[in-house]
Amino acid sequence: MGTGAGWGTGWRIPARSGGRLLEMHPHPRGYVCLRASARPGFDGDLGSGEWGKAAWTEDFLDIEGERPARLKTRVKMLWDESFLYVAAEMEEPDVWATYTEHDSVIFHENDFEAFFDPDGDCHGYFEYEVNALGTDWDLRLDKPYRDQGKADNSWEVEGLLKSVTVRGAVNDPAAVCEGWTVVLGFPWSAFRASAPVPGQQWRVNFSRVEWDLEVVEGRYRKIKDRSEHNWVWSSQWAVDMHRPELWGYVQFEESSLAFVPDPDWPDRCRAFEGYWANREGSALQAGMELRDGALWFRSGRIRVREDSLTVRD
Repeated sequence: MGTGAGWGTGWRIPARSGGRLLEMHPHPRGYVCLRASARPGFDGDLGSGEWGKAAWTEDFLDIEGERPARLKTRVKMLWDESFLYVAAEMEEPDVWATYTEHDSVIFHENDFEAFFDPDGDCHGYFEYEVNALGTDWDLRLDKPYRDQGKADNSWEVEGLLKSVTVRGAVNDPAAVCEGWTVVLGFPWSAFRASAPVPGQQWRVNFSRVEWDLEVVEGRYRKIKDRSEHNWVWSSQWAVDMHRPELWGYVQFEESSLAFVPDPDWPDRCRAFEGYWANREGSALQAGMELRDGALWFRSGRIRVREDSLTVRD
């Protein structure tokens, strides 16, 4: 757990649909993102200055559950009127990256990824990937891929601030490496949003893709027929980052306050399960009804459109 900023719980709420037990996920992790009094540094030093005031997230987990990542990975965040700042620290004995062209499919090599859904409706969300050479890929999705979503690679993070610091050397198997650090500054305008107000929460997650490597003739190479490792801040419970309903919560504050869990999380879980059950042709979840083209939970506080995964309070 982060130093005062992280929050998570293991409780689960069972529900049934057509006699089938639906999986109810634990509340995603949460983080209190403090307002910076000055622009934080981009030199890779995350222990002093403004970064010294920010807490670390919990260490990353395997994407499918609660097993810790093999290599330590964690993030800090800060914000001000102009930017959301993200700093990631990754342990890595073999720093490897070859892509140099912007908007390459970066996750085909080792990378760090950030995902943002400002209004938490699972639509119109943003993805950013970067490797140890600083080559990046930014894209926007109208909705998740499994909901027939399409990626828009024309989206660019105009005004992005970025630095990559390698503790060792890139692409040198003979070098002694400790890891690499990424520091990013995302302008609020890139997300088509204004700076948040204290107490506001965004749905956010972070991912790290790691491939098993071998050394052939003095060069790194992916080991054939091995799948990548996917490590995340808040578990997705499936090898799929494009389930924004399961992303973590980032709460913006001006001072160190406690993270506030989503009081509607149990209802949201049931709504999502009912939505996917309906899309898969099975019976609607108990406690939900189809009305006016939407699935409504019986409390009336959460609805999910019948034809696409959009949550509205």
